[in-house]
Amino acid sequence: MTKPLLTNRATVAALIVLLSISAPAVSPSTPQLPDPGNPGMSKQDQEKLGLKAMAEVYKEMPVLPDSNPVTQYVQRLGARLVKQIPQQYSWPYQFHVIQQKDINAFALPGGPIFINVGTINAAQDEAQLAGVMSHEMSHVYMQHSAKQIRQNTLPNILAGLGQIAGKVFGGIGGAVSSIGGQMVGGILSMKYSRQDEAQADAVGAIIMYKAGYNPVELANFFEILNKQGGNPPQFLSDHPNPGNRTAAIAREIRNWPPKNYTSGSASFQDVKRQANGVQAYSGQEIADGAKLGRWAKQNIDSGAVPESARQTVSAGANSAAVSNVSFDQVRPSSEFTETRQDVFSIAYPYNWSTISSQNSLTIAPKSAVGQNAIAYGVIITQARDQNAGDLDQMMQDLVENLQRANPGMRPNGNIRTVNVNGTSGRGLDLISNSPIQQNGNPLPEHDRLVLVPGNDGSHVYLIFIAPERDFGALEPTFQKMLESLRIES
Repeated sequence: MTKPLLTNRATVAALIVLLSISAPAVSPSTPQLPDPGNPGMSKQDQEKLGLKAMAEVYKEMPVLPDSNPVTQYVQRLGARLVKQIPQQYSWPYQFHVIQQKDINAFALPGGPIFINVGTINAAQDEAQLAGVMSHEMSHVYMQHSAKQIRQNTLPNILAGLGQIAGKVFGGIGGAVSSIGGQMVGGILSMKYSRQDEAQADAVGAIIMYKAGYNPVELANFFEILNKQGGNPPQFLSDHPNPGNRTAAIAREIRNWPPKNYTSGSASFQDVKRQANGVQAYSGQEIADGAKLGRWAKQNIDSGAVPESARQTVSAGANSAAVSNVSFDQVRPSSEFTETRQDVFSIAYPYNWSTISSQNSLTIAPKSAVGQNAIAYGVIITQARDQNAGDLDQMMQDLVENLQRANPGMRPNGNIRTVNVNGTSGRGLDLISNSPIQQNGNPLPEHDRLVLVPGNDGSHVYLIFIAPERDFGALEPTFQKMLESLRIES
């Protein structure tokens, strides 16, 4: 009887040893930031691209100077979050505040992050603001922009049609031109995939946790926005919901060691009061001001523009406006000439000019083009879509992104089928604000958007632009140009 007893005691002892060895594997463990992987773009190139895009922001949006107490608070909070990232994975993060009422924030490759005043006003406590900032930092950390550039799919490009996308040509033309012609344009106001958003939530939760903030507050902020009703805040539009954020973050943190999280901050409440006193603008006011070069000048005068971007932004501030150009100055010649691009050719009035950039062509009278706007003309952009075929959906996606970027824009009719030299395309007329002013107010602008499919997933977008009062006079010229369009096989 004693021998089996000894065996049982030995078995129990062995089990105790095994359990003690395996215990750390199931006990709470401090979360670690993941390896961000390799997006196929060097760190140096991402930083250069981000700085170029940042210069465009200062030309297109009002930004508080770094000396402002609200910005200084956001930068201190940002520095606390940056400390949680291992040096080998970190970026030269910088934080700035945009004078916009809408709730939004966005990150650029290489580290620049912009937070709207409206986001600070909407946050209930410092942890929620830290959550938004950590989420944006995670897009940089995981190099989501660079990975989307590598994929180079049309939905990603369309998502970049933003109110801060390079030059604002008329109501919509500049956004399309910048997207097609410059990689910078596609970075600004980029709409990430649901997978990217879920990943940014997860990585942002780790940053928050390490900095002493409850990660659940990030989900709480999204819940607050979801309950607002009416038109969703821009932050929700630019950041598609990957699912139940609260449940996902709860699953993420359930095995993390318990922690005494940072409670309410008196400095946050002080800054929130200061933020409420900041002059902030609507999206439409910002878009209209950009056409007139208002923000470039304001940002330079206030000292908001970093020295590295001053020369680029100054060019925008000193450029000629097109607010007073008349139809007599842009009247098209009846004589046409032709231009050939990589995948298309088109005829245009002999007295109009062309401005080419990668994947994009602007055709307009010289007097109608300024640094920040085009009042009359045509912009043609070539793009490629891996999901080519559903023209109606592609057109709808394009229109929705244009409307998101231009709050005052509205369709004038329905999407229709158009025939372009035997090819079935799609067309839609839209109304927005022209850079041309009358009695200090912008004239209504008529924008005609046409989508023409090509071969192997390639497509050409044309946007015909003119003030509503002159569109009818230009319509025969626009139609003749459209009929001359040839897409190369």
